[in-house]
Amino acid sequence: MIKWIFKWLFRLFILAVVLIVVFFLSLNSILRVVIEHNIRAQTGLDAEIGRFKLGLLEPTVEIQNLKIYNSTDFAGTQFLDIPEIHVEYDRAALAKREIHVTLLRFNLGELDIVENEMGRTNIFSLGVALPAKNSGLAGALNFKRQTGFDFTGIDALNVSIGKARFIDLKNPQNDREQTISIDDCVMNNVKSPADLGGLELLIGLRSGDFFTSLVGGKSSGSDILKLLGQ
Repeated sequence: MIKWIFKWLFRLFILAVVLIVVFFLSLNSILRVVIEHNIRAQTGLDAEIGRFKLGLLEPTVEIQNLKIYNSTDFAGTQFLDIPEIHVEYDRAALAKREIHVTLLRFNLGELDIVENEMGRTNIFSLGVALPAKNSGLAGALNFKRQTGFDFTGIDALNVSIGKARFIDLKNPQNDREQTISIDDCVMNNVKSPADLGGLELLIGLRSGDFFTSLVGGKSSGSDILKLLGQ
């Protein structure tokens, strides 16, 4: 009887080990689906992630080939093509309910600004507007309210930007494309949008009047940075 019990306990143990292994092998796939769902819930936009990896032994998060699509009001066209987001964070800070990023590598391959048949632009439909006074403080408070964590900064932010496109669904002859080609622009100690002034200036120099001319001067590099969540 005892031998039979130990035999079944051993089988249960093996089954538990197999389930744990399968869970960890599937963890990244599960988290990928969860993130896609959360993007949809937060923005109303569909998202696809090619690959997601959460480092179990190292404090890293990697997202590759993230594509976000516009709503049906803009024919479901592509909005953002992000080949890579690589995050390295301070694990000890999490215990203090703080988000401290040691390295953030962000590669924006393509940004598509779409104007629909009604003359509405997808960026402004998401509520992007000119930054208000004290927006840095307001953003920090909003971050803590949404996550329960304090954002303490990014030690090193590495940004690459490929190109921007304008798509006119009513008149395709107005379509245009602007190559920006910013590769590995590194900024240190980023704690608020004010610390991204150098990147904003570089985007302005590389894009000329591309953004402002599309919407009658209502958009700027600041809007684009705000759209990217910086």
